[in-house]
Amino acid sequence: MKVKICGITNEETAQFAVKTGADAIGFVFAESKRKVSLPNAKRIISTLPEEIKKVGVFVNPSRETIEETVLTTGIDTVQLHGNETPEFCDSLPYSIIKAFSIESKEDLEKIHDYTCEYVLLDGPKGKYYGGNGIAFDWELLSSFDFKDKKVILAGGLTIDNVHEAMIQKNVHMLDVSSGVETNGEKDLSKITKFISAVKGVKSIS
Repeated sequence: MKVKICGITNEETAQFAVKTGADAIGFVFAESKRKVSLPNAKRIISTLPEEIKKVGVFVNPSRETIEETVLTTGIDTVQLHGNETPEFCDSLPYSIIKAFSIESKEDLEKIHDYTCEYVLLDGPKGKYYGGNGIAFDWELLSSFDFKDKKVILAGGLTIDNVHEAMIQKNVHMLDVSSGVETNGEKDLSKITKFISAVKGVKSIS
């Protein structure tokens, strides 16, 4: 199973996450306590291996904002975390992750309105559209037909529930942010434990 470490704001943490086994690194460009500037994101991304997915997180952005961010920073995947329409997503010439806040099966049904390959299932909305550290009822996943969608599970993930998350049906990737933080800052020890649990290794090489 793959792992995305989201809300990265500095090169040290990005490099550490990659070395520990992260498959994707997320940069938040929407309003958030983890928001990163374009120059900072560009600098961090320039140091990352080509095979690592570089994801930019947006909430209800304009097309121009996305284009400028992609061009400036070098992100290769756009994660849309707001009320973006299927038509808007289809109009973008990038790899798209469409995020959904899940509270009921009806919320899951909405994913089939979108043609994007990746869908991110997050907990209920709080102060921000995402990154609130709240899990939804994962039992909803067991009987749902995702068809050809690759599911990224987010919201409330920690080292304490990562094994439960890993056994959920249809999950392609786990996306963690606040669950690997201490006092609002990324904690390298927690990143190590989380990724090691997913990858089945005891320590980084």
